[in-house]
Amino acid sequence: MSGLLTLANVEMRFPVRGGVVRAVDGVSLALDAGQSLAIVGESGCGKSTVARLALRLLPPTAGRVLFRGDDITGLGERALRPFRRHMQLVFQNPHAALDPRMTMFASIAEPLVVQGEASRDRKDRVADLLDSVGLPADFMWRFPHELSGGQKQRACIARAIALKPSLVVLDEPTSALDVSVQAQILDLLGELRQRFGLAYLFISHNLAVVRHVADRVAVMYLGRIVEEGPAADVFAHPRHPYTQALLAAVLPLRPGAPLPPPLGGDIPNAADIPEGCRFAPRCPLAGDVCRAADPAMRRIGRQSVACHVAKEGL
Repeated sequence: MSGLLTLANVEMRFPVRGGVVRAVDGVSLALDAGQSLAIVGESGCGKSTVARLALRLLPPTAGRVLFRGDDITGLGERALRPFRRHMQLVFQNPHAALDPRMTMFASIAEPLVVQGEASRDRKDRVADLLDSVGLPADFMWRFPHELSGGQKQRACIARAIALKPSLVVLDEPTSALDVSVQAQILDLLGELRQRFGLAYLFISHNLAVVRHVADRVAVMYLGRIVEEGPAADVFAHPRHPYTQALLAAVLPLRPGAPLPPPLGGDIPNAADIPEGCRFAPRCPLAGDVCRAADPAMRRIGRQSVACHVAKEGL
């Protein structure tokens, strides 16, 4: 694989009493410059851990993380610092992401201070950043409690693009916002991506949201990618039963499309992975082979699917 960001068979395991939590279990993904890749799945599937591995906020237990072809897997904090300005993060909760004691100027200028940008240019730079996210320049002197939730998230996005990164990781960036505000933030992200040539790694549990921002979609279940491909193909012809169930829960079916089998139960404990296909205990299509053998990724059209029963065709 090649590109701006490459995850090569990365794993993240956390020791717990009596065993190990396999939070991420052999994930491989590639993201090109200017591309938007969404990782979707239920809470607890490991998608946010993948985001932190991609940013090297966590050192992977196994596998490699490459940024622009450089292997950053084993780098310490000092060696990682030159890479940090090129990869930034927008958190899920803008209320918790901003220090209530700091003005918007101080919060947005903080990355510039950390990276040693000239102080004489910071005020103009913050004003330009606020304008880029649709906020007036005088907002730089406001504190977080003086902003709405959507305005706070715009300020967080301004901070994330302050150093002109090539990669922005968005971890559920709209889930804490009202529905009407979500649409505005998604539109803003699209505009910024086109304007600055940003690449997005977009983490979400909601396929309806990523439909508007993603070029490619990777569906994650219990630490693994179970389906990946161009967003248009995944939405039009989901191959994996899990993807089909997720889509049916949030999007209207195509006219005449058969109703997918219902998805029951909860995601299993990552410290006690089922034998065979890890989705088999919840899959209404599972057969004996599903419970006995772990499915490998295989190509169906332009999609990759880890499923014994996924079929060609519509």
